[in-house]
Amino acid sequence: MPSWTLLGQSALSGVFIGALYGLLGLGLTLCWGLLRQINLAHFALVFLGAYLTYQLSAAGVDPLLTLAAIAPAFFVFGVLLHWLLARFKVSPLNTLLVTFGFMVMIESLIQWIWSADFRRLESHYAGIKWKVGALFVPLPELLTLAIAVGIALCIWAILRFSDLGRAMRAAAEDAPIAAAFGVNEKLLALALSGFCAALAAVPGPASRSATRSRRRRSTPGSASCSRGDDRRPRQSARAAGRGIVIGVSEALTMAVTAPAWAPLVSFSLLIGALLLRPEKF
Repeated sequence: MPSWTLLGQSALSGVFIGALYGLLGLGLTLCWGLLRQINLAHFALVFLGAYLTYQLSAAGVDPLLTLAAIAPAFFVFGVLLHWLLARFKVSPLNTLLVTFGFMVMIESLIQWIWSADFRRLESHYAGIKWKVGALFVPLPELLTLAIAVGIALCIWAILRFSDLGRAMRAAAEDAPIAAAFGVNEKLLALALSGFCAALAAVPGPASRSATRSRRRRSTPGSASCSRGDDRRPRQSARAAGRGIVIGVSEALTMAVTAPAWAPLVSFSLLIGALLLRPEKF
């Protein structure tokens, strides 16, 4: 049995990695919940954002400041992607095939430019950490947690309380009726698709390294689908929460048993949640 200090540090690390999982799934959650599109290209955009962050950081730009250039570019990509899907009236099921094709192309571009070599993202605050009792709290991971929680809460508040959020919820529930009341559903869909793509740029600065990997992980939030009007604003907060649950379960499993058991535990939690509470996804 590992020490309590090791378990505590593992749980803390799980919270931090779970926040990163939440960031990965946040854009997918909004895209599926409000646009009914399964955008597999989101994963490739996350990897591309990480590599672009690495490249700009190597040129002397602070990792967090790289978002000022990467996020707008991803926003434009998201708008163009939704315009393409809407122009040819691609069904929700066929979006899987189309976005899978974009994912393959983006990943091939990444491998062609940066190869398959390991690349580490460095910054002047990468090594800063504080000791709280017996536990160590690294600054980069703490920033990741703060960014994930902050973005999730902001999106929840906008969807729940603002006129823009109400318009988006109305368009997601019944687009023709929303249009009859003056909601520009097409413009909102373009803006939302761009915003979801821009969210894919955020995990780049939050990650400590950029690697070419064939193993992809999706959080429970990436597969969530809330049908009720009052439930939909809580999707953003749930995406971050589910990511943290998965991260903590994996970290504790690796501390107590072995790393090979971590996927078994995390996916068992996901399957159990889908079987017992499918209305929450």
